[in-house]
Amino acid sequence: MAKPGFISAKPLSVLLSDVFSDAYAKQGFAARELVTRWAEIAGAEIAAHSQPLKMQWPRPVEGQPQEPATLVLRVEGPMALEIQHSSDVILARVNRFFGWSAVGRLALRQAPLSRRKLAALPRPPDPKAVARVAETLSAVEDEQLRAALARLGASIKRN
Repeated sequence: MAKPGFISAKPLSVLLSDVFSDAYAKQGFAARELVTRWAEIAGAEIAAHSQPLKMQWPRPVEGQPQEPATLVLRVEGPMALEIQHSSDVILARVNRFFGWSAVGRLALRQAPLSRRKLAALPRPPDPKAVARVAETLSAVEDEQLRAALARLGASIKRN
C-alpha cells in the first residue's frame, strides 16, 4: 500500500482573499488592511470607538491630479466629538499607512459599532464530578493522565 503524498493545507485567508478583496473594493478600500489593521493604524483608543466603513473617491478629472478620498468612519455617538477633534491625527496616521496622501478628509457616521462577541472562558468542572469520573479510570496507571482524563470526562458530561 502506497503512502499518501505531502498534503499542504492552505490557510482560509488565502483561499478567501479574492472574495474579501472584491467586497472591500466595492466599499472603495484599495487595501483591506485599513479595515483589518484599524487598531494598529488609528491607535487603540480611537479604534475602540470607531470603524472604517468605506472610502469615497472623487471622480477623476482628465488632466488633473487625483483628489484624495474621504474616509467614512462609523463612530459611537458619545465619542464622535472627540474623534472629530482628532481628525488631523487620524488622517496623518492613515496617510502614513498608505505612504501617500490618499485620504483628505473624514466623514463621521454615528452608529453603534459591530463588535465580535468575546467567548467566555469555560469554567472548570465541578470537583465532585471529577472525582466520580476518576473512580471509573482505575485502569489508567499514570496519576497525571488519570487526573487529566477525569477533568476532560467531567467537562464533557457537563456539556
